[in-house]
Formats: sequence, structure tokens, C-alpha cells
Amino acid sequence: MSRITRAAVVESAGAPFTLADVELDAPGPHEAVVRMAAAGLCHTDLGVADGALPFPLPGVLGHEGAGVVEAVGPAVTGVAPGDHVVLSFTSCGACRDCRGGHPAYCATWLPLNLLGGRRADGTSTVHRDGTALGGHFFGQSSFAERALADERSLVKVDADLPPETLAPLGCGVQTGVGAVWNVLKPATGATVVVLGAGAVGLSAVMAAALTPATRVVAVDRVSERLSLARELGATHTVDSADTDLGEALAEITGGRGADGVVETTGNAAVLRRGVDALGARGTAVVIGAPPFGTEVALDVNGLLGGKRIVGLTLGDTETQTFIPALVPLVRDGRLPLHRLISTYPFTEIDQAVRDMRAGKAIKPVLLF
Repeated sequence: MSRITRAAVVESAGAPFTLADVELDAPGPHEAVVRMAAAGLCHTDLGVADGALPFPLPGVLGHEGAGVVEAVGPAVTGVAPGDHVVLSFTSCGACRDCRGGHPAYCATWLPLNLLGGRRADGTSTVHRDGTALGGHFFGQSSFAERALADERSLVKVDADLPPETLAPLGCGVQTGVGAVWNVLKPATGATVVVLGAGAVGLSAVMAAALTPATRVVAVDRVSERLSLARELGATHTVDSADTDLGEALAEITGGRGADGVVETTGNAAVLRRGVDALGARGTAVVIGAPPFGTEVALDVNGLLGGKRIVGLTLGDTETQTFIPALVPLVRDGRLPLHRLISTYPFTEIDQAVRDMRAGKAIKPVLLF
């Protein structure tokens, strides 16, 4: 049975989010209808709305959700009506990487999550006035009062955290945390440098503060964000607006350089400086996504000291185990996500977008 729900629709590239009634398809065998409680805004949503990615518009975006399951398809076994869930990315579950515990590198990740706007079989999950809209964004399209989500996008969680705190776990938080815990895995005494103190970068700072790393360095151009980074666990901060990163890190590390760098800005020049700042056998994790086709020049001889450059999607997490493990850390204050969050009524999504673009809000979360 289909459902009418209120959604934020982007009509065309560069257009604002506008509220409209849409019709959700009936849940398929491995799908569920979720009554949304909260949805986080991410720069990926804004990039698609701006037309930077070839997602079919008009469409419904949103990929950091939290809510309650209302109905499930006949083959769903992982969740049931009444369950509280975090909505994250989807995957096929059958390819080599999915079976190996790396669903963020699913063989069909791009069409299923970011570009296709449809189910794997080509059918649409959401219509308006009989016309198919782009949907199935990250297997969910959670900028709506109700979302039709893939079962593999849903992670059952305890209901003892407010939904505005749960929602960002679906993308930004697990990406920043996973960069540190799943890729860098800092050894005792390590130096971890985080380039960019937005939601992903500050999540990486909090994660690094829970490791044996001795020095956690946050780099940004906004002094208020650097102050917050210190409160969240950074031992050092560098204001890149008036300080040379290489010189600052040489002083902080006694000339050795960084053991790990997390690049979240999507700026190729910043990535180059981060790679140059690595010490021997250091690793740079590339998270920030510039426009398609962006290239970066690297000093090849500088890489021969064992430097590694690793691209990362969604923290390389296995969501069904990783996200539930974050919940008690958030609840106990060891990952104080509430320091990043600004809440807005769903009807004020455009104000949330403006505040995010202006840097006034680190992690806007819409409440339903």
C-alpha cells in the first residue's frame, strides 16, 4: 500500500528545497517504511542540490536519518515495526567487499546510493502526481516525514538517545570516526592531524582523543571551530589562515611530521599540504570530495619514505556493528556529538541550508 507524505523536493540544480506532498511506493520485500524523527544535513546533500553530482532531479535527498519503523516488506528480518533505527547507506550484500565486511565499497555503491535515484531494478520509490522523482538516496531519501528505506540501510539502535543525536551517526560521524579507528589506528605516541574542523573533522578529533595518540592537531581557518576542537580533545590547533602548516607541524612533532592526516576539506591544495606534512610511513586519509575530475600534484620522491594515501568512503564501516558501538559512547559523553548539532524544524530546511553554507551551523539536524 502506497503512502502520501510530506517531503523536501529539489526541483532542479541550484533550486531550494521546497515542501511538497509525494507518494511513497509500497515497501518491497527488503524495504521498510520509517517515520522520521530527525535527519542531518550533510555537504553531500548540498552538492547534489547544487548539481555537482548527476543525481536525477526533481528528487528527494537526505541520508542521515533517525526514526521508527512503521511497516516492513515480507522478507525483512532485521527490523520490525516499532524499532528505533538509524538510517545509513545501502549496499548489495552479495559482492566480495560486502561479504568481506566492507559494504562502503560495494560493487554497486554509486548507483545504489549516490547517482541512480532508483532501486537496483530501476523502479522509483517516490512519485508526485504520477511522475517518478529521484529517490532512494543512500537507500533512504530521509528528507521526508516518512522514508521508504532498504533494509540494509537500517540499523536498529537503543531508544535512549534523542533522535537529533542519533541521526548524524548515519554518515558524517561514522566517516570521521572510521577514518581514525579503521584506517589510521594510531599507535601510542602518534600524531594525528585533522584538516578541517567541520562535522566530519571534529568527529575525527573526538575519535583520535579516544586512542593512544599523544598529539591530536586540528587545522582550520575559523578560530571558533579551533576553540571547539580543543574542547573536544585536540591537543594542538593550527589556524591555517595565518600559519604555515608544514612549519607548525614540524614544531609540534619535533621535526618528525605527522603519523596520520585526515583531509576533510575537499580542497586539493590542502590535501597536498597534508601529504607533504606526513612523516615517514605516515598515512593520509582522503575524505573531502572536490568536483569530479579534480587532480592533485604530489612530490613523488616525497612518497618514497613509505607514505600512504588512502581514499575513504563512510569510514569503511560495517554499519550493523559500528553504529551500535558508537551509541553508548555518545550516551556516556565520550563522543559529545551534541556540541556539533543545531536543530531546526523540518519546515525550516532552507534556513538550515543557509546556516550551514554560511558556517553558522556545524551539523544542522531537522526535527519532524
